[in-house]
Amino acid sequence: MDISDPRIFFNSSGVCDYCNNFKSEIAPNWHPDARGEAELAALAAKIKKQGEGKDFDCIIGLSGGLDSSYAAYIAKEKMGLRPLLFHVDAGWNTDQAVGNIEKLVDGLGLDLYTEVINWEEMKDLQVAFLRAQIADQDLPQDAAFFSGLYKFARKHGIKYVLTGGNYSTECCREPEEWGGYPGIDKTLFTDIHKLFGKRPLKTFPLVDIMTYKILYQRVLGMEIVKPLNLVPYVKKDAEAELERRFGWQKFQHKHHESRFTRFYEDYWMPRKFGYEKRRAHFSSLIMTGQMIRDEALARIAKPEMNEQFLKTEFEFVANKLGLSVDELQAIFAGENKTYRDYKNKRFLIGIGSRVMSALGLERRLFR
Repeated sequence: MDISDPRIFFNSSGVCDYCNNFKSEIAPNWHPDARGEAELAALAAKIKKQGEGKDFDCIIGLSGGLDSSYAAYIAKEKMGLRPLLFHVDAGWNTDQAVGNIEKLVDGLGLDLYTEVINWEEMKDLQVAFLRAQIADQDLPQDAAFFSGLYKFARKHGIKYVLTGGNYSTECCREPEEWGGYPGIDKTLFTDIHKLFGKRPLKTFPLVDIMTYKILYQRVLGMEIVKPLNLVPYVKKDAEAELERRFGWQKFQHKHHESRFTRFYEDYWMPRKFGYEKRRAHFSSLIMTGQMIRDEALARIAKPEMNEQFLKTEFEFVANKLGLSVDELQAIFAGENKTYRDYKNKRFLIGIGSRVMSALGLERRLFR
């Protein structure tokens, strides 16, 4: 990380607050060892007990990327659970992601449910966000993924939602200025879509963070489980294990299972806003001993994908969204804005975030 995060702080020894937070908050409370193994076994027993007499004892959102794929593997092979694999198709899957999902479903012998988002609504919402000129252009996809998963789990009475969230590859959270908006804010979505959208969102799943955190978790008792924090989880080893067991194929970089996210993080974000999400991704790997700083800097010094590929992707994204290349280019060249230019409830979400940090429920540096 560097000063492209405007609120980064370096102490007198030149160590940033991300590293200090990792040492003081994350490392002492992260146990991918015998202690974690015991916690994982106890957790598995509890989930199995709750799932007796049901078709599934938990649900896992599966994208085909590394984290969710390895979480599915751990749930079935190490925990002995009967998870339902749940995939949300928002229209941007790469062929590689689809292939990985199929290989895991077949290899693990698990059931898969796919929810397909209405493309016309998805497209309209994404174009509205692009015209809003804010940094986090992945909010519509994230809303579809998480809202679809939570609504399905609630509807079918599935208590445990297992995720691929972890400290090993995600202990450095990208700052809010880079578009790391802290949750699904229905107020923000509604205002942006009202200003720039053209069609009603009749079927698009949208679960507000307050509904999810309070109603789903506190009232209805839904529990979010992160098994990857309780096992040894090293990126290269996990990739090799999935490839050996299932023929799963690794991606060039994090989040490349979605064609839009790949374009947004590799082209749109760094070139329009000057934010390089790989800094956060690589910082996580550096802090957890999986990468050295010089290697990270060498990778960041050049685009992850070559120029011709990025040019082709720009044209593909424009066409898929029903825009001409010139229209998308005009949006790209437009004045950058932030969520503060639109109605939102960031203040309330911020209070909740601080409470979670104070209670030890969120240990990453969150701002």
